[in-house]
Amino acid sequence: MRISTWRLVCALLVLGVAGAATAQEGHPLKGSWIGTWESNETHGEFVLVVLDWDGERVSGIINPGTDNIEIDAATLDPEAWSVRIEADAENRDGGTVSYVIEGTIGDLELPNRYITGSWQHDSGGGAFEIRRQ
Repeated sequence: MRISTWRLVCALLVLGVAGAATAQEGHPLKGSWIGTWESNETHGEFVLVVLDWDGERVSGIINPGTDNIEIDAATLDPEAWSVRIEADAENRDGGTVSYVIEGTIGDLELPNRYITGSWQHDSGGGAFEIRRQ
């Protein structure tokens, strides 16, 4: 009887730890996000955004790899769950393109939440949507 009780206690502890681990999502912006920024002729329509939270500020990169765009500033308004991302990139001619992305987080309670809104730069803009992976 003692062995069965011990096994039951161990199983419950494992389930409790697993449940606590999945419940801790961290900062709502942290993670890798994939989606589109429509009509972006400078950097293409598909976008990958990697965001991190260091306990004080959100940082990250847009399109890591050969087309890196370092994020200069990212803010989150938790009352409206709105997001603003600012980043300067280089265009094909070597000039600077200043991006501003603004959106709202949807499905906040789910791991694969999304951000929808718009993007703007010096000479254009369009719809923006990314989903966390």
